[in-house]
Formats: sequence, structure tokens, C-alpha cells
Amino acid sequence: MNRKIWISGMLVLLLAISAGCGQKPQSAAPTPEQQSETNVNGNGNNSSPITPEQNSSNNGSNTGSNSSNNSDKSEDKITQSIEVYFTDDQMMELVKEAKEITYKEKKDKYITALQSLQSSSNPDLFPLWGKVNFHSAVLKDGALTIDITLPDEARLGAGGEVLALDALKKTMFQFSEVQSIELLVDGQQMDTLMGHEELEHPMTRN
Repeated sequence: MNRKIWISGMLVLLLAISAGCGQKPQSAAPTPEQQSETNVNGNGNNSSPITPEQNSSNNGSNTGSNSSNNSDKSEDKITQSIEVYFTDDQMMELVKEAKEITYKEKKDKYITALQSLQSSSNPDLFPLWGKVNFHSAVLKDGALTIDITLPDEARLGAGGEVLALDALKKTMFQFSEVQSIELLVDGQQMDTLMGHEELEHPMTRN
């Protein structure tokens, strides 16, 4: 009887030892160094560092955007084909030349057209308004008012003056909205432009 009790006690002891060996060891608490390293690496910033390729791609996108903006600005300008009048080197007659003018706003069209009278791509043609200073050209209710300064070197003889006025009228009256031209010298109406031909106020379509 005592032997059976002893054997039973030994079995219970062996089972208790086996159960204790089967438990998993608990994880050791992190050391201060490990905790510090975790905090440094785990600030919530999971973004990867930007590579040179990504930076180059971003710069390319910005460049493309700037190019698009510049293109939009260029598209804002208006280009128009017009006829401009000069004279031959003997000042015998007017000669027509096709030109393209570029301007940003409609109100700039007239001063730009006047400035095109000041030079020709043909060396055989003489610009009758080449030395005149155009200050402004304003259209209101069909009347185009032009203000100029006429230096002494811009003055022509009687024949040149007639041709100059004809060149001005032919160039500006090609715009259908222009019904009359008031030509002022330094803001004043003058009896003649260059001392020869009577100047009408205003000049109208024939």
C-alpha cells in the first residue's frame, strides 16, 4: 500500500516538473538603449528619402509647368497681316508691302501699325515716317487720334509730304473701324504737317 502511494506521488511530481518545463519564458523587458533606438526610428516618419531620380522628376515637372505658362503668355498676343506703304528711292509713288504686326491688346493695334511705317524689309523702299516719333494712337467712336513729334530731320519736301500723308491714310484706313484720322503734332492741330500741304482736321475716307 505504501509502495503504491509512493509511486503515485512520484508520478505527480514528474507531471508537475514536465508542466513547468513546457512553459515559454517571458520576453525580457527592453533595455533603455533599445527603447531609445525604437523612439529614434519610430517617430512616425515612414517616408523614404528622396532619391536623385525623384528630385530630377520633380524638377522636370516644374520646368514643364513654367514652359506651359510661357506658352500661354505667347498665345495671348495677336498677330495680324496688314499692308504698309512706302515710296521708291525717287519718291515718285507709293509702294505697298505686306507685313505682320503683333500686339497684346486691340487698342495697341493702331500704334503698332503706325510704327510699321518706319522701316521696310526692302532696301529699295524709303520709309516716309522713319524719323517721326509716334506717341499715341487712340480710337474712339470711329475717330482715330494720332499724336506725333516731328523732328527737323523728319521733314520732307512738298512731294514727300503728300506721299507721307497718303501712306498714313492708306495704312490706317484699311482697318474698317477707322472712319477718320485726327493728326496732332505735340498735342496740337497744325495747318500743315511739314509746311507744304494743308492738313485736314480730321482726314476722312475718300
